Amino acid sequence: FSCNLSDLLCSFPGLLYQEYRDKSTREEIETRRLQDSQTDTEETSPSEETPSEAESTSTIENKTPPQINLLRNSNSRFNLWQDLPEVQNSGVLSILQPDEIKLQEAMFELVTSEASYYKSLNLLVSHFMENERLKKILHQSEAHILFSNVLDVMAVSERFLLDLEQRVEENIVISDVCDIVYQHTVNHFSVYITYVSNQTYQERAYKQLLQDKPAFREVISQLELDPKCKGLSFSSFLILPFQRITRLKLLVQNILKKVEEKSDRESTALDAHKELETVVKACNEGVRKMSRTEQMISIQKKLEFKIKSVPIISHSRWLLKQGELQQMNGPKTSRTLRTKKLFREIYLFLFNDLLVICRQIPGDKYQVFDSAPRGLLRVEELEDQGQSLANVFILRLLENADDREASYMLKASSQSEMKRWMISLAPNRRTKFVSFTSRLVDCPQIQCVHPYVAQQPDELSLELADVLNILDKTDDGWIFGERLHDQERGWFPSSMGEEILNPKIRAQNLKECFRVHKSDDSQRRKLGSRNRQ
Repeated sequence: FSCNLSDLLCSFPGLLYQEYRDKSTREEIETRRLQDSQTDTEETSPSEETPSEAESTSTIENKTPPQINLLRNSNSRFNLWQDLPEVQNSGVLSILQPDEIKLQEAMFELVTSEASYYKSLNLLVSHFMENERLKKILHQSEAHILFSNVLDVMAVSERFLLDLEQRVEENIVISDVCDIVYQHTVNHFSVYITYVSNQTYQERAYKQLLQDKPAFREVISQLELDPKCKGLSFSSFLILPFQRITRLKLLVQNILKKVEEKSDRESTALDAHKELETVVKACNEGVRKMSRTEQMISIQKKLEFKIKSVPIISHSRWLLKQGELQQMNGPKTSRTLRTKKLFREIYLFLFNDLLVICRQIPGDKYQVFDSAPRGLLRVEELEDQGQSLANVFILRLLENADDREASYMLKASSQSEMKRWMISLAPNRRTKFVSFTSRLVDCPQIQCVHPYVAQQPDELSLELADVLNILDKTDDGWIFGERLHDQERGWFPSSMGEEILNPKIRAQNLKECFRVHKSDDSQRRKLGSRNRQ
């Protein structure tokens, strides 16, 4: 069992998962750049001689390719399925249609990337977790927080990889992998939720250990310098499981885009994708729940109510945005007065269901003087009001803390900050461009070429090669986008991406996205019809 797995790992290129993933996403970016630069996409001419699907299948069956140990050939150093000597020597590449070869590559990438991922997990355990010097430094509880259930995660990856290996060895032409993905996601992948949900505590424990234990810091630095780690940090190994479960969903999406419509392979890919999406959402919720609870407790301690107190902490409440704005003082007739007292600082805490308006007071405290349910907020932008009223908007509370309507004229520090507040305060307000979910034929799109980590709750973290619809943009370099593969929305700097200019590529991206999420759509339609009844 372990010997087979060892042979399997030897057969792959010497890339750790971090390197493999980076290489793969960079290639994806370059491919999209190349497609985007072409004004007319070349299409296969009908006159070109390509065997029909029936002919291809028939010829393959007649040739009956031998069973081969693709993954146990320790001499091979391959990246692509079609580069395998066994595939090239079989003659199958001249028989299969181009679309089927692309599908084979997509399935093969899922297998090879899992092998690379397992290799990195193995290094995290053997090189870091089981290091004798590190064991002596860490208390048992510290080690548990730092490494969590990584042994369970690695065991799950091992079983998954062996099943994938067996499938690839059955035949040169891979029949399917999504049925295996489905079975493992349903039966085993819950270990990812446990690991990822611990992420907040894991990060905090790591920072604390670096700060409090010089011996820990020294050992980690020495271990990171080992050639095995290829210059990669310890923290890059710790975040592997979350990166992998997210990437696995995208790899299944890639397969789904290439399988025949209304085929068995499409059905298994849709099933696998749906289950993976459930796990990824649970992982995200696990992380958010841990950090949100602590954040709400911290905010509650800082608030002092001038009005009737509102209980802040709730399991169903979380922070969307907080920050300082300038409130205009005096009646509307005094708007044009050039005085420093025209605006006064106020501080807003916006939760998913509640707005709290405060003034900052000494001791890092905030005095609450008004509040309103988020559903009873309306915003209105002021245009062409002169420089003194630039980036000013009206916030209306249809029912405030005194059960009456109230209006605030607020000034933001920049155009992007104003738009971000307006979209957060009134999320159903129409954006400049229509969203993906409206099924717009064409919409501005951008692909991420630099990863971005969200700094504020209303921002969106980006991974390399993410494709997003642009819903709104500002003159000072910010974009409000909706990611196609999961419909997550948020703000990010425009410098993180490159706009996709070719309308054919944008249309193709949307078409593929609709196909991936069509099972979700049918569920929503069923639910909608039931609700109407």
